[in-house]
Amino acid sequence: MAVVASASEPNADASGAEEAAAPPSSVRLSPEERIADLTRGLHTALEEAIESPTRWQVLLDASATLWRYSGGNVALLMLQMAQRGTQEPTLVAGYKEWARHGRTVLRGEHALWVIAPRTASMQELILADGQRKLLPANQTAPADAVSRGKRNVITGWRGQAVFDVTQTEGTPLLVPRADAQAGADVGDLWSSLREVAKEHGFRAEVSGFQHGYTSGFTDFDARRIQVGAWMNDEERVAVLAHELGHVLLHGPDDRLGRLYGSSANHRGLAEVEAESVAYTVLRAHGIDRGPQSASYLAGWADAVINAERDLKHDSSGGWVPTSRVDIAKSVLGRVTAATKGILAVSDPPGFGGKFAVASADPSVVASPTYAGIPGPNASLNGPEVAGP
Repeated sequence: MAVVASASEPNADASGAEEAAAPPSSVRLSPEERIADLTRGLHTALEEAIESPTRWQVLLDASATLWRYSGGNVALLMLQMAQRGTQEPTLVAGYKEWARHGRTVLRGEHALWVIAPRTASMQELILADGQRKLLPANQTAPADAVSRGKRNVITGWRGQAVFDVTQTEGTPLLVPRADAQAGADVGDLWSSLREVAKEHGFRAEVSGFQHGYTSGFTDFDARRIQVGAWMNDEERVAVLAHELGHVLLHGPDDRLGRLYGSSANHRGLAEVEAESVAYTVLRAHGIDRGPQSASYLAGWADAVINAERDLKHDSSGGWVPTSRVDIAKSVLGRVTAATKGILAVSDPPGFGGKFAVASADPSVVASPTYAGIPGPNASLNGPEVAGP
């Protein structure tokens, strides 16, 4: 389950901090209006991304910088900064969070808005008839109920005001960046990616055997990732990152992953998802695989359209995205969740868009818990919680 954002709630007295962000305005919105406004903005950004593979790649570039944020919030931050004609965000936090780091928001700056979860402490109970029930932690449980302990659950959503480092002043702050020209130490990155594979029960190995025309192959039955021995070190790292995208997103138990392209014959959106993960992971480490990834990412729009057609004819039961925006939201959420899990282990330069506090679990299989809302379709951002 995702944790609540580390960025704090902004100070209501900050100049412009509580005003609408894009475009800057003096109109105050209710919490419900704020969420509706943010959701419309997210849909706009995703519709534009569907129309152009280049825009999808721009979202991935931003996700490489802001990898600690969910995909939906990356899109929202990009949209708002573009509307203002300012540079892309690099390090984003709430008003009080900046104050804790010795910086203050410049007078007259307007907040950027992201979507964050509302959470509550709940106790999980097993009733006498065997049914499971969530009850607020401060309420008395029935005498015949068995407690399964307390945990935080998502009860709703809220808009959260944040500011980019360019909107602040104060204590000098070193913001390390990945050097896209120098690139990463591919040896260290290879070791990190093999560790991610190991955490998921897979063995990554270099082999001279070629499976069809591919440079890499994932065998879910044998729990093995095979990478071609004929490639150079950077290419091997890229292929391993791609195959990790399949491991995280397209296993035999991932129903949505199967609908996007089965693990047996990766195709369509499954290939776009895996390559998007690889592209973003390497980009975060200063390796630009744009030309090499182009053939995968160029098929993004067609893959979404084909998936929309296929999913509308799916009769296997359960929630699936049906509109193009739903599919784009789902894919972006899945890609950024998988990327976050990998980068939490490989530890690229930079802050990932915000000051880190909690370690990330590289597993993207388990869905967060929602109070009274069944399944991941409740999320505003696909299977990943929409919090920043």
